[in-house]
Amino acid sequence: MDAFSSLMSGFSAALTPTYIAMCFLGVLLGQIVGVLPGIGPAAAIALLLPITFGMDATGAIIMFAGIYYGSQYGGTLTSVLISVPGESSTVMTAVDGYQMALQGRAGAALGISAIGSFIAGTIGTFGLILIAPALAKMALAFGPPEYFSLVLLGLMALAAVGGSLLKGLMTGLAGLALGTMGIDPQVGVPRFDFGQVWLLDGVEFIVLTVALFGLGEVLGGCNSSVARPVAKVTNVLPTRADWQQSRMPIMRGSVIGFIIGVLPATGATIASFVAYIVEKKLAKDPSRFGKGAIEGVAGPEAANNAAAAGAMVPMLSLGVPGSGTTAVILGALIMFGVRPGPEMFTTNANLVWALIASMLIGNLLLLIMNLPLAGFFAKLLMVPYSWLYPPILALCIAGVYSQSNSIEDAWLLVGFGALGWLMKRFDWPMPPMILGLVLSPLFETSLRQSLTMSLGNPMIFVSRPLSASLLAFAALALIVPILMVAWRKLRSGRV
Repeated sequence: MDAFSSLMSGFSAALTPTYIAMCFLGVLLGQIVGVLPGIGPAAAIALLLPITFGMDATGAIIMFAGIYYGSQYGGTLTSVLISVPGESSTVMTAVDGYQMALQGRAGAALGISAIGSFIAGTIGTFGLILIAPALAKMALAFGPPEYFSLVLLGLMALAAVGGSLLKGLMTGLAGLALGTMGIDPQVGVPRFDFGQVWLLDGVEFIVLTVALFGLGEVLGGCNSSVARPVAKVTNVLPTRADWQQSRMPIMRGSVIGFIIGVLPATGATIASFVAYIVEKKLAKDPSRFGKGAIEGVAGPEAANNAAAAGAMVPMLSLGVPGSGTTAVILGALIMFGVRPGPEMFTTNANLVWALIASMLIGNLLLLIMNLPLAGFFAKLLMVPYSWLYPPILALCIAGVYSQSNSIEDAWLLVGFGALGWLMKRFDWPMPPMILGLVLSPLFETSLRQSLTMSLGNPMIFVSRPLSASLLAFAALALIVPILMVAWRKLRSGRV
């Protein structure tokens, strides 16, 4: 009942004209971002950070969250119409979705994905309502050792999301190192400032995020273009037969997606793969999959949208992001003076419940937008990406400079932008570096406080049950990817 009353309070805030407008803007931008492969929701949020600096925190976070789950809808369009996933989470949608498009059933594929995404997003949001507050109450018992272990878990989990665990760990450590620049929070003396006064404030979150995700994308993709034909979209509303074939895959995908989304180091991509495999295993005729089976669209689409809601659970209740995009949103919350974690549901309850209510509203807006406007969004695929990069570049530079009025920050933007380009070119993950910078103060403070409590004895981290459990999960996040790689090599006969 407490959750219900809190949700009603959230709706009273989210239904104000300002927040409805921010929600609509977020899901619309998310839809567009999803349609344009290569940009991604993390980059879009990073580009908007300087613009939202000084805005109302609740409205900005509602918009950022809308971009996140809205991009899942948009990525479906490219998967179905040109077999190019707009997001990694829509890879499996392309398998059967594009085949349906070749058969003249692109509208049915997009229609069932929109309906399935709405149902899954709604189920996932209600799951968030039920689980997140309870998890936050459990975590109120956290002390410095538990916070240290939690930060370590978050870094390990996000490092494991990318292709290379070693690269993920190295970029995460680099982010932690960047976070130590400036004034020592314990003793108040300068450190790692290289004799530069302007570095006493450290590296700003906005500068690094915009550089890596914004400028890095521009430098890495300025030669991109669209040359593939786009399938025609007609008859978006699914038939009764389509619905009968899809309703159970949607329900199964929703449950699978939410559960996997809650787990750190998993996310929407893995959820969509698992949902597809489950539907193929349960199918009476598995040979239909890969040839235009609508269940192969419904299940993964439901899973990736439910996972987006699930990923918000650890971020809001524990301060541990479940994906690269939630890592950027976590940084945005901290930028606005909001500390995600166990106390967020008490100290910032109005923001949390307004955000959750807006997710229900946003999913409804996306359904209303997608069914009649699928053809319109499909036309965005005809825009050459090279046309988008000059305004993005201008937005990056102007946004960072206007936020601080510092020419030094502009030079840092250029330097980190070049680093972002190199990381993109050589497939080094960027989210762990962002998370490392964001969590560096909490990591350092909790480590120092823990060692002070134990008189320098590091056993305090394993002697406390909750801290030891979190460290065990961090170890699993480190070991499991290594074991999976070894297992794949064994199966392929290379070992």
